[in-house]
Amino acid sequence: MSQLAASCLVFFTSAAVLVFEILAGRLLAPYVGVTLETFTGIIGVVLAGIAVGTWYGGRLADNHDPRRLLGPMLVLGGALSIASLPIIRLFGGVGLGSGPLAIVFLSTVGFFLPAAVLSAVNPTVIKLQLADLDETGAVVGRLSAVSTFGALFGTFITGFLLVAALPTTPIIFGVGGVLVGWGVVVWYRLPRDLQTRAVVGAATVLALATGALGLAFPSPCQVESAYFCASVTVDPERSSGRLLTLDTLRHSYVDLEDPTHLEFTYAQALSDVLSTLGDPGEPLDVLHIGGGGFSLPMYLEATRPGTFSRVLELDPVMVELAEDDLGLVLSEDLQARTGDARLNILEEASGRYDLVIGDAFGGQAVPWHLTTRELVEEVERVLTDEGTYAINLIDYGPLGFARAEAATIRDVFEHVAVIAPPERIAGREGGNFVMVGSNAPIDVEAIQRRAEEREDDDIVVGDDAGLDEFIDGARVLTDDFAPVDQLLTPLS
Repeated sequence: MSQLAASCLVFFTSAAVLVFEILAGRLLAPYVGVTLETFTGIIGVVLAGIAVGTWYGGRLADNHDPRRLLGPMLVLGGALSIASLPIIRLFGGVGLGSGPLAIVFLSTVGFFLPAAVLSAVNPTVIKLQLADLDETGAVVGRLSAVSTFGALFGTFITGFLLVAALPTTPIIFGVGGVLVGWGVVVWYRLPRDLQTRAVVGAATVLALATGALGLAFPSPCQVESAYFCASVTVDPERSSGRLLTLDTLRHSYVDLEDPTHLEFTYAQALSDVLSTLGDPGEPLDVLHIGGGGFSLPMYLEATRPGTFSRVLELDPVMVELAEDDLGLVLSEDLQARTGDARLNILEEASGRYDLVIGDAFGGQAVPWHLTTRELVEEVERVLTDEGTYAINLIDYGPLGFARAEAATIRDVFEHVAVIAPPERIAGREGGNFVMVGSNAPIDVEAIQRRAEEREDDDIVVGDDAGLDEFIDGARVLTDDFAPVDQLLTPLS
């Protein structure tokens, strides 16, 4: 085998491993969400596969003719890569939960074997290229460098181009199919025997069968963007109701005929806060961090005509989906700006807004960089002197994240309130919390009255009643320390 052919094999297989590693996050997202823990589990499993494959591939190359191994390795690696689609969709659909064990299990059944088999190609090719022991260092160094460059290429082209241009399924079919086809060619051109013929044949059948299974287990996403697996479904009990689901989270609810209808309790709690700002029906200037289904901007448009809303939405596909399926009509008074909110808020004028609403999620967690003191300080900067910040978040169990976020908001604003049912405030159940910060006094009594009028059991914990007990000494989140995923889903 020529040096060029050897380098191409090592380059492409290393690139393929990283392509699948990045796509693994998209495959797992509908079942376990997208958090730091998700990527930790994926990276750990794939690295384990690389380690095992490199070690065992080297042993195989020492004990067998490496020329007879390469073709079967490529075909089997491609077949196993394609098989990750039906495997993840099958096991993910049985409801394993979203904790570390589920993440590691799904990563292992989906990606360990493809990573191991494809990583075995590198030591096998090195064995083929070692014609002279005096050149061992040069050969190993060259192919190791080529492998690293292949991994870099796979990382960059997937993260920057492929996931933005194509859904996950055709990318996996394409890369896996190329591996299978290339493996057949390599097997045909190099020495072969009945044993390797059987392996190649069986692996090819496996690739075709798992490809068919991949089509039989369709993606749970109606729309798959670079960031989210999204679907819009009709409410069976309300024909005009539409539910937006992002990954594992029921994110937004919109009534196409009545934008004042707020289905989710957190949205109702936010409306209670809105009722205390200015005179009833008076227009406001509002900045929204996170758009999703755009239910609150449309609610404000209907209940406070003339309100100016600017929505900082990460994903342009979500804006298009809201326009197509959720009744969103953009205008001079309802604008959407796409891109990362942490960067876009820097370009907003100081003292511009009466209200900032935080409603951004990656899975069930608020993205960590939208939780820190530095972000809250930017929020305070863009608010008027009496402006209000209201953020929706989710937490469970010991409420490590909710307590820390309340401490963070209080570190910036003079007045803070936390809104949630009493069982949730006490840490006996999990769910949504609405937190409010302002440098002007918060009308806690008015918010509580609105909740009672709606016959909601929410209570409001404010400056003078229970806030210190709720925060319970929690540490302020900063850009240097914001372990949101771990606080939200503690290993215990």
